[in-house]
Amino acid sequence: MFSGVVQPGIVSLFSSTGSEPLGLFSSRTDASLPSDSFLCFLEDSSSSPPPAPPATLIASPSVRTDVDGKDSDEKEGYTLSQTVLHLQSPTLRTTYIRCPPQGSKEDLGLKHPWIHIQVRDMGREWSFEVGVVDKAGREGIIRFSTFQKEPRLKLLNPPLLHLPLSFPSSSSHRLTGWSTIDVNLPSLLPHFSSASLARNEDDGSSDTEMPSRSAHIASNVSRTQVPSGLYSHVSYIKIYATCRLRRIWFSESGPGQSVPWEFQLFGPA
Repeated sequence: MFSGVVQPGIVSLFSSTGSEPLGLFSSRTDASLPSDSFLCFLEDSSSSPPPAPPATLIASPSVRTDVDGKDSDEKEGYTLSQTVLHLQSPTLRTTYIRCPPQGSKEDLGLKHPWIHIQVRDMGREWSFEVGVVDKAGREGIIRFSTFQKEPRLKLLNPPLLHLPLSFPSSSSHRLTGWSTIDVNLPSLLPHFSSASLARNEDDGSSDTEMPSRSAHIASNVSRTQVPSGLYSHVSYIKIYATCRLRRIWFSESGPGQSVPWEFQLFGPA
């Protein structure tokens, strides 16, 4: 999509306040769960307009805020006076948005090393994944999930690196459920070559079997076409339910980079 064009230092891929927010994305919901698997645009502060029936919004989770240096009660926290995308489903893998659209033969082609996602924790499990490609053309998938307990590497085609993700806890005195997630993608490529991450969950192997099992895993890692070279570009991005989403952008620098004012988070006046 972007491989053949000049790419500026910052590329905004999704903005919930844009004229066609999902113009570059495809979306999917679970038809078997019409009341609880859907996506819609609404104002974050008022959660309106509500989705069309039978869809029913889940209640917003509370956060513990700090007012004038004193602990306050748990409340919804500061919200945004802006339109955002609400993705909701109890089965997160069935409800998502994806760029490029599902089934497209193109890849995203963005070469920026940093991805940034402005997202609101809705109190349910959440996940997103990014396809990355190295200079040799080898692709891997990096998936971040709030339900994942420890890093795992699955030697699939393409290989999948599954990493834990957590929002700030409700006891951390945060002011809002909104967060900006910043990920440096090139720094994660070496993990695709990690034999220790490729070990499966405990399968009952005895201690005497572990050396040969580890050698077998290391051999599989070396034979699998994992992205182990220099970072090239992003092939796709997929955002799963359940969350509220404001913006996705890519940049040349990390979270300290100056960004346009419209990238900032604003609450109601």
